[in-house]
Amino acid sequence: SEALDRPTEAAPPEDVPMTVLEHLGELRSRLIKALLGILPATIIAWEYKEKLLDFLLQPFSIAYRRLGLGDRAVMNYSNPPEMFTTYMKISIVCGFMIASPWVFYQVWAFIAPGLYKKERLYAIPFVLASTLFFSGGAFFAYGALMPQMYETLLGMGGQIEGSSLLIQPMMLITENMAFATQVLLAFGVVFEVPVVVTFLALAGIVNWRQLLAFGRWWVVIASVISAVLTPTPDAGSMLLMLVPLVVLYYFSVVLAYVFGPKADAEAAA
Repeated sequence: SEALDRPTEAAPPEDVPMTVLEHLGELRSRLIKALLGILPATIIAWEYKEKLLDFLLQPFSIAYRRLGLGDRAVMNYSNPPEMFTTYMKISIVCGFMIASPWVFYQVWAFIAPGLYKKERLYAIPFVLASTLFFSGGAFFAYGALMPQMYETLLGMGGQIEGSSLLIQPMMLITENMAFATQVLLAFGVVFEVPVVVTFLALAGIVNWRQLLAFGRWWVVIASVISAVLTPTPDAGSMLLMLVPLVVLYYFSVVLAYVFGPKADAEAAA
């Protein structure tokens, strides 16, 4: 394999093999540190919980007005503690996004001991790229996809043709916020494709030729992912996710070509 054909580098003095239990202990330590970073960010987000709620519901409000359902979007809650729970979930999700650089650094710190010395130098680019693509995916979903998704879903109501039956949406805030946060987080994770693929190329596990050959299969995989993660049946919403996935993958191929194993190394393998 190409991973084994990489030039042997001298391991640093502190590079000591770890047992399975030691790996699990390191994983627990990194998870605790990540949570400790998310906690203060969550507290900060709690101070702005009402503004964050209004911000997250803007795509819903836009679709609500476009469909002529009213000048002001209406959201309901079914029991007294529900709003507290909603605000808490919003604060945690936003706290995670605020602390995402610290979280991604903990991810890098966990996998770094298994890398060569020169590969560990990519810590800062990895953290910055992970944060940028995660945030970019979430904001892409928020601005480009969610208004159309809400409009499609809410548009399924109304007067049933040939009937006196009128279907009106009664939106519960808990379900709505669960839907919104799932879409935002899903897009944030999916947009990490270039980071993951580039890391695999840097580690010598794959090269740009292999990625390019796999491209046609990636289109199929991306189509399935888009169909599963977009909860609306219209093709427009699916394409809004499919196109970025394909573009990001081929952008990853370019990055693998630039930063991955060079042609002479590949020919010698």
